[in-house]
Amino acid sequence: MSIKFKNISLVAMTAVFLCGFLLWAILKPTDPESVSERRPLATFPDVNGESVLSGSFMTDFEKYTLDQFPLRDQFRTVKAVTAFYILGQKDNNDIYIKDGFASKLEYPLNSDSIEYAASRFRFIYNQYMADKDMRIYLSIIPDKNYFMAEKNGYPSIDYEKFISDMRGHMNFAEYIGITQLLELSDYYCTDTHWRQEKITDVAQHLAAGMGVSLSAKYIVNQADTPFYGVYYGQSALPLPHDDLYYLDNEVLKDCKVYDFETSAYIPIYDLDKTKGNDPYEMFLSGSKSLLTIENPNASTDKELIVFRDSFGSSIAPLFAEGYAKITLVDIRYISPNMLGRFIEFTNQDVLFLYSTSVLNNSITIK
Repeated sequence: MSIKFKNISLVAMTAVFLCGFLLWAILKPTDPESVSERRPLATFPDVNGESVLSGSFMTDFEKYTLDQFPLRDQFRTVKAVTAFYILGQKDNNDIYIKDGFASKLEYPLNSDSIEYAASRFRFIYNQYMADKDMRIYLSIIPDKNYFMAEKNGYPSIDYEKFISDMRGHMNFAEYIGITQLLELSDYYCTDTHWRQEKITDVAQHLAAGMGVSLSAKYIVNQADTPFYGVYYGQSALPLPHDDLYYLDNEVLKDCKVYDFETSAYIPIYDLDKTKGNDPYEMFLSGSKSLLTIENPNASTDKELIVFRDSFGSSIAPLFAEGYAKITLVDIRYISPNMLGRFIEFTNQDVLFLYSTSVLNNSITIK
């Protein structure tokens, strides 16, 4: 076989490969979202004179081609494996893995974000609580970087300053610290959230700080579906799955959860959601703006209002033993101006319970 023939064959195979991928990209249906990354994918941009002349069409078209490229997830995995295990990069797209735990870098400390979050909480306090006999509490949930970043040589925010700054901005609330009760194993390996079966002591500590006693006696159940958390998809690495557990007892079995978005009662644990894109949504059905948990067998008429992010979904049911009614509010999805339409603020306990990741990126808070 001549060198000329080999060269022609190589060029021909390369052309077939490139043209084949081009044809595949043109003919394949547009994927609306990335299941692994849990985000919508770019669609083909509108073509008009204004978008072409301004250059926005080509910018959007580039995003479209990157998002809709054939075998995109497989190529992402090849890139990630190469970056981590061949080139020895310490992170890939800000995600790093140590001792089997995946985490996303949270750095630097965003003072403006903390101040903004606190200003929204203060607005709620001034609007609904300042002139009431209400007991206001604050607790901050550290993200996994609290346990992983600095010790492994990654940039880390100053968590002591973070908490101190937040407390300073919220001097109307009594702080209940929980960092001393947490460790890395209390979190999922592939996800940002904490594990419900590991935080019963945290729930007891928070309740005790609010003057309520919990027994913390539960039956531990395991969901049938393996749990691949948000970092599994974002890292594009073949990480082992987590096991998803949830706690139950006679108190929780009799509780009723009302969803103001659907005007209907929902289960505390929606096991159908373990088969969806985000199995963690099994806890109180995931992102909900306003819920109530009613305990008909409560030995007290005490009520609790929890302003929370997604971490609150798994710990809130554990408070049910000590309260006749718990109201859960997520002001990422409902404006604080509307709360007076749904909640009668009288003499409840109030807990602002937020993770450092949300407080450091509080643009999502209304």
